[in-house]
Amino acid sequence: MNSLLQGVMQATAYALFALTLGYFASMPSYRYADANLATVKLSLTHTTERVKPCIKLTPEQIAALAANMRHTESCERERLPLTVELDVDGQTIVRSTARPSGLWNDGPASVYERFDVPAGKHTIAVRMRDSARPDGWDFEGSVATDLRPGHYFTVTFKPATGEFLFR
Repeated sequence: MNSLLQGVMQATAYALFALTLGYFASMPSYRYADANLATVKLSLTHTTERVKPCIKLTPEQIAALAANMRHTESCERERLPLTVELDVDGQTIVRSTARPSGLWNDGPASVYERFDVPAGKHTIAVRMRDSARPDGWDFEGSVATDLRPGHYFTVTFKPATGEFLFR
């Protein structure tokens, strides 16, 4: 009798545990995004220009270097910050300045921004500066698109061609 009572209590405990687990697996319901909104993501990593331009070495300077260290140019490592702006329908949504990565600020700078916009037709424009120019932009791109509710629209940059990709 004692073992029968233990078996019933154990089965009851397992059933309660399973019901509790099942409840928390489905409740409360989670909505990832508003059904009427679309998500725009700006995601890019880009290597900017150097703070100081490279200096071309003379043949004498090259010869003075160790054989395994011979280069035609001498370059400082540090790079400039990356400035990016993104507009939706003429309104600036993102204005970001990213520092270069790396111990000596010599790596690429990365920008990642994510925001929701109402679904529908929009004009998305993006501008980027990777040089020391005080104003203006080195790269620009824009696209007219129809954003669907609940979907992602991604803006990236392709350094090889110098163009923004809109997907």
